[in-house]
Amino acid sequence: MKKLFAALATSVLMMTAAVAQTLPPPTIAAKSWLLLDATSGQIIASQDPNARIEPASLTKVMTAYLTFAAVKDKKLDLNQMVNVSTHAWKVDTSSSKMFIDPATPVKVNDLLYGLMVQSGNDAAVALAEAVAGDESAFVVMMNREAQRMGLTSTHFANPHGLPSPENYSTAQDLSVLAKRVILDYPEFYKIDSVKSFTYNKITQQNRNRLLWLDPTVDGMKTGHTEGAGFCMIASAHRPNGTGERRLIAVVLGTASDGARTQESQKLLNWGFQNFDTVKLYSKGQAIATPEIWKGSKGSVKIGFPNDVLVTVPKGVAGKMKPLLERKDPLVAPLAENSRVGTLKMMVDGKPLLELPVVSLETVEQASIFGRAWDSMRLWLK
Repeated sequence: MKKLFAALATSVLMMTAAVAQTLPPPTIAAKSWLLLDATSGQIIASQDPNARIEPASLTKVMTAYLTFAAVKDKKLDLNQMVNVSTHAWKVDTSSSKMFIDPATPVKVNDLLYGLMVQSGNDAAVALAEAVAGDESAFVVMMNREAQRMGLTSTHFANPHGLPSPENYSTAQDLSVLAKRVILDYPEFYKIDSVKSFTYNKITQQNRNRLLWLDPTVDGMKTGHTEGAGFCMIASAHRPNGTGERRLIAVVLGTASDGARTQESQKLLNWGFQNFDTVKLYSKGQAIATPEIWKGSKGSVKIGFPNDVLVTVPKGVAGKMKPLLERKDPLVAPLAENSRVGTLKMMVDGKPLLELPVVSLETVEQASIFGRAWDSMRLWLK
């Protein structure tokens, strides 16, 4: 199954390259950037997406993810009161803070708002200690989760993103992390759309200025250090046919707060205005029922293990034509999800996308007499 998903990812990369040749991306004033269609899982465009960068407060997205997981697993409760350690209270006093105090326990829910709305580094440490017992143990969890997600170019050194040579990531990895938050914890992701939060009689605004400028933007996080520049992960959802479509823009290393806002907006608008996301096939939908030899049945349903959605330039969807290439002859036994061929989506006679096709059911071997009969038929074929 892992090989199958790897093949699907390769297909998406192939289509991304084809799209890039037909529609030049906008000029984005950033060190690196990436635009992901979260609906199809496809990278629409990017520049230096694998360049190692300092993620600054974008690190807090992973801190939030692990806290969401702890709440979902009932290891923490949103209304649980957390004691504030001196270590959390004393985190870099010149950096962003929620202004928690060792004398006053604070709710996990408030810490999450302090983390994602106020970008509090003290909140990050307090949550790390609440989840894992201490900050160093939490960092181990962060890196373990990064490996599980396939973030091969990411390493975390702390839960907040203050500068460290051991805290690094890429636009590619951050887009995967952002998508996982939205898909895995939509009920918590809504925190990112809150424009301001008040704690300890101090009100701070969300640093994501797009929340005021674009009503379709509902997250996710900004970051800034001298070394990282001004960074942002911005996500927006807009109508797409009868449903909705979500894009995630990762813009890293811009020159100012205004620049990261402007460039993120430019990237999101370009993606929505110039591309469509279409559903080609449903999970389990049989695209063909070819003959199978030496099996307990005469044919097998083939298709895809998941919904197949693709993002293409506007006007291209209606031109796509499927071309199925099978690995004939198909011979039993054949396990469910075995790869049996490739479906090419052709546009003007050229392949835009290749998708691995699998068996949708298991077909056992026929009896010895059935196998012998089909062996003779294959010999004569």
